[in-house]
Amino acid sequence: MIVLGIESSCDETAAAIVSNKREILGESLLSQEEHKAFGGVVPEIAARSHLEHIDEIIELCVKRAGIKLEDVDAIAASSGPGLIGGVVVGVMAAKALALALNKPFVAVNHLEGHALAARLTSDVCYPYLLLLVSGGHCQILVVKDVGEYERLGTTIDDAAGEVAKMLGLGYPGGPMIEKMAAVGNPDRFVLPRPLIGSGDCNLSFSGLKTAVRKIIESYSEDGSIEHAIMRKREAADICAAFQVAATDCLTRKLAKAIAYFKQNYPQGKDLVVSGGVAANTFLRGKLKELADKNGLEFSAPPIRFCTDNGVMIAWAGLERFAKGYVNDLDFKPRPRWPLDDKAPKAAGAGGVKA
Repeated sequence: MIVLGIESSCDETAAAIVSNKREILGESLLSQEEHKAFGGVVPEIAARSHLEHIDEIIELCVKRAGIKLEDVDAIAASSGPGLIGGVVVGVMAAKALALALNKPFVAVNHLEGHALAARLTSDVCYPYLLLLVSGGHCQILVVKDVGEYERLGTTIDDAAGEVAKMLGLGYPGGPMIEKMAAVGNPDRFVLPRPLIGSGDCNLSFSGLKTAVRKIIESYSEDGSIEHAIMRKREAADICAAFQVAATDCLTRKLAKAIAYFKQNYPQGKDLVVSGGVAANTFLRGKLKELADKNGLEFSAPPIRFCTDNGVMIAWAGLERFAKGYVNDLDFKPRPRWPLDDKAPKAAGAGGVKA
């Protein structure tokens, strides 16, 4: 069984073909450079770029796989959540191929692509505990099976992104924060750990980012972040302090989730991290220590599969297709699409996309 997956939910236009033997037969990816001038993704620009490049990306992927499009068993596409303009481009391309080739169409939740990615590259079995973390969303979930999730915690206000933008480090910011933090002093600035004393597994990053903003503004004569003048040393120290504080928040809440997971899912043996921030090696190291302490196996996708890519969508599509989950061609792309649709909406999480 082989499946073609298409990803276009943000600023990567990507396609991949994978097999049920956990083989990546072919892949192609275009990271949009247009957004660097704006310090973040501009939805309209992203959608236009997807539309311009989606055909060539799919063609290149199929060429690298050494097969014909007719050879695939199903066509999958990231169908939400995400920037709806880009999502529509990928979904329409997948539907067109499915119709022309008379193949099944599989709508993939973009977050499920991240959630299942580690199963392609590691021996991770259901159920497992997952930390899904990126600049745009953060959740702690039990992955019970394909399409079956129990959300234990989520950000109640905002996700962890935007600190790099405050510091003027460029886009994408995550790799720059890690690079700067590696030469910074995490003890120079004292940052809060919001919600660490609460009894649940929910997270908060708004207050932490506000604290970072206030520090940056203190280096401006008029108190504005736009006119802040900092040396590289101060910026590195802020990055180091933020990285440690954010990781501390994540690991403390994850420790609570592990206790629940071990009690309610005693057969589970894996702790998995995925999403864009999962590429951070400092976070990976701390999560590995936490897993070892609690007798769990730690797994994470290869760093190149932590950020958005076609491979994870193709694999999630294959897992869904193998279970018999296919979609009609009238499926509507979704700007929001929670993994656990039974979980109560987190108070104040209106800005979080899922």
